[in-house]
Amino acid sequence: MSKISRDEVAHLAGLARLAVTEAELDTFAGQLDQILDAVAKVGEVAADDIPPTSHAVPVTNVFREDEVRPGLTREQALAAAPAAEEDRFRVPRILTEEA
Repeated sequence: MSKISRDEVAHLAGLARLAVTEAELDTFAGQLDQILDAVAKVGEVAADDIPPTSHAVPVTNVFREDEVRPGLTREQALAAAPAAEEDRFRVPRILTEEA
């Protein structure tokens, strides 16, 4: 695999509008080269006889079944509210313009 050059790093830094020193160009070139090598190795590992997976272990749903249960009535909920108006919770206005 070819190494990434300082010029390529400088070009990428320019595209990203990053101020990079000469010393950083050398450092980043080496680091980016290592990253590209690691990504290439990951691509080599995948084999045709291994099925793709999203998890390393089987995942099962641990949630309970949905069941209808009684809740608060509108009157009970509004009774606990600091302010109510027209069967709704009244809250302070947060926008200055009309909706």
